[in-house]
Amino acid sequence: MASPKPRWFLLFLFFLCCNIPFISFASDHISFNNSLSGNQTISSQGGKFELGFFQLGKRSASSNYYLGIWYKKVSEFTPVWIANRNTPISDPNTSELRILATGNLALLDYKNTQIWSTNISSLSSNSTICTLLDTGNLVLQYSSNQTATLLWQSVDYPTDTWLPGGKLGRSKATGTHRMVSRKNSDDPAEGIYSIEIDPNGSSQFFIYWNKSRPYWTSGKWNGKSFTNLPEMQENYQYNFEYVSNENENYFTYSVQDDSIISRLVMDLSGQVKQLTWLEEQQQWILVWIQPQAQCDVYALCGPFGSCDEKSLPYCSCLTGFKEVNSTEWELSDPTGGCIRKSPLKCSANNDSSSNGPNDQFFQMSTIRLPDNPHVLNTANTIQDCEIACLQNCSCNAFAYKSMNCSVWYENLLNLHQETDGSGEMLFLRLSASELKNGNHMKKDTIWIIIGSVIGFLVCTVIILLLVRVYQLRKFVLAIRESESSLVTLTYGDLKRMTNNFSDRLGRGGFGSVFKGTLPNSRYVAVKRLEGNLQVGEKQFRNEVSTIGIVQHVNLARLRGLCCERNKRLLVYDYMENGSLDTKLFHGSSTVLDWNRRYQIALGAARGLAYLHESCRDCIIHCDVKPENILLDKHFVPKVADFGMAKLVGREFSRVLTTVRGTIGYLAPEWLSGVAISVKADVYSFGMVLLELVSGRRNSEELEGHVDYFPLLAAIKLHEGNVFSLLDHRLNGDANLEEVERVCKIACWCIQNEEHNRPTMGQVLQILEGSLEVGIPPIPRLLKVLTEDTASLVFFGEHSHGEQSCSVGYSDS
Repeated sequence: MASPKPRWFLLFLFFLCCNIPFISFASDHISFNNSLSGNQTISSQGGKFELGFFQLGKRSASSNYYLGIWYKKVSEFTPVWIANRNTPISDPNTSELRILATGNLALLDYKNTQIWSTNISSLSSNSTICTLLDTGNLVLQYSSNQTATLLWQSVDYPTDTWLPGGKLGRSKATGTHRMVSRKNSDDPAEGIYSIEIDPNGSSQFFIYWNKSRPYWTSGKWNGKSFTNLPEMQENYQYNFEYVSNENENYFTYSVQDDSIISRLVMDLSGQVKQLTWLEEQQQWILVWIQPQAQCDVYALCGPFGSCDEKSLPYCSCLTGFKEVNSTEWELSDPTGGCIRKSPLKCSANNDSSSNGPNDQFFQMSTIRLPDNPHVLNTANTIQDCEIACLQNCSCNAFAYKSMNCSVWYENLLNLHQETDGSGEMLFLRLSASELKNGNHMKKDTIWIIIGSVIGFLVCTVIILLLVRVYQLRKFVLAIRESESSLVTLTYGDLKRMTNNFSDRLGRGGFGSVFKGTLPNSRYVAVKRLEGNLQVGEKQFRNEVSTIGIVQHVNLARLRGLCCERNKRLLVYDYMENGSLDTKLFHGSSTVLDWNRRYQIALGAARGLAYLHESCRDCIIHCDVKPENILLDKHFVPKVADFGMAKLVGREFSRVLTTVRGTIGYLAPEWLSGVAISVKADVYSFGMVLLELVSGRRNSEELEGHVDYFPLLAAIKLHEGNVFSLLDHRLNGDANLEEVERVCKIACWCIQNEEHNRPTMGQVLQILEGSLEVGIPPIPRLLKVLTEDTASLVFFGEHSHGEQSCSVGYSDS
């Protein structure tokens, strides 16, 4: 008799085959005979992209799942397209992506309800195939045709990401191709911001708030770049193309180097960002952003929210208001705005018999007034304006200026706290309970409070005196030691030295700077580092200690540090004349004469040359600009913020890859995503030299267009008319030979290719007059800008060409 074991074994195998989930099938496509569900995915042929179901965000408890495409080779999970961003499913195991009998590709849930579909009405056959391409594009085409017929593609329906090769524009067949931001960091549903091509048909992009109000424009396409984006000339990694015909008009772009992973995103911050993946650092770096100022995003903080460029987070509720939804604010979505903590007592303003105090006004200064004001011509004084607002229950605020009364009946929208001290006065209407009014306090309560305060002060004065004596002794000892080594101070020490950080001197790329006073009446500058610093305490102390031993007459001197938990502060010598930008650009009453400017150029060059060539470890500054060149009481320049980027050994010339600089001073290699060397500092210094000559920013918007000074400098240098470039405030009082020398070396410094630029040591020798310099070739970036001008003929035939920088130098 045969053994029953084989029969049971076959049944067991059949049971397994029926219950093991089908994880993979055709590598890059879905046909009518198979579908995708659960943990199943398909990958593009080259393995760059993957399609499947996923969850999004940090709140893993959410039951929302999405079908989309993401980078397969990027360690940080990054979706680039989502089919059902507005209609998530609850269980991918009971849902499937498959081709219907009509030939459409569709996502169905457990009830066989159609959640998403390609929705092509002309199809009537299931002989279609869906393929994921290595460009990240999901395409649907007929499978029976030898020459594939494209029926549908995902790049025509972008979510918040624009990939190389994708389209952004308009088509008669597929409609508008726009990018729409996410709702918040956990929810990919359509948010409030979008970018799309001009609906009126011009070749420019607009970023919209609520799909109705444009608040940023790229300017029109001139064949090579957008008129409002001159920095595009510096980005040679991307080739943009504009296509316009009777059926569609759109933009597309490509990356010259296929190994670079790059994407454009309509971010939930309301800014469009270009991001590049750096494999060495396993992170996305920001290459380009518009609008550059976060508070330029329209209605970023929602109703009754205010945006402040100097604070983090940028948004906060007005006095007397709270977040409508605190969870959304935590997820970086403050657009829902704020609501009143206490309702207005509107009836009390018109009824003298009602109980409780009237509504009152809270005065807000240096505010950019909200949108949609109503002008009251009947109010001739500020008192009339206030009364008119109080008598209308819908009035939320008023402003009075130059005999004009403006009131706001709707939600206050697009409020900005001006960072430069400008702005106007706004009177915000609040319930009296939100304002502390001493006139309504009872006299006995006042005396009790006064007595308690006096008693407390008497008890604490003696303690404070004793503590102050101890701290004075500690400070004096610390100052004596600081002449030879760094002093470690506590956060409490620095709060007392800066009067609780009340006197802000300015704000740089790494944090805010405050004025402090030591016990011996000596002033110091205290820099409070801001942002999410990815540096541990030990590494921070080691790097700062290394910076502290770098000493040069033209480098800002680091005196002390504080490192307590997440608080990182540095103490520097105080510079009486502030930073160079305040003397050049901010309407200073003291105009720097030419001799002083030339000495500043010399001193800054000496400082940078020391960092590059004389330190034990080569230090690349990474952010050379006028804001980081400080001036002491004798106008001796001190290069500041050096060493804040990264210390590199001299034997390694290319290790820095994260963009840390400032737009307008960045060398082309920064924006291309490749690693940089000390020549990036040379490029930035060249831009600073041009600003020293002109006394103005290199890029200024004049009469609706951007005036780019380096282009003018190159033209005038070749014409032999450099004196016309000089700051008009100097009235021609300058050494012509020195002006020409500075212009020449500046144009050498801003050459495209690194090997065409001098070293900082050579720059210093030229400024000192010990090395001669010839007329430099027109930098290739500037040649692009001149291709449509009459000067092209002159420059295109110039004999210098794109020669090496070393050719232009000879010993004097």
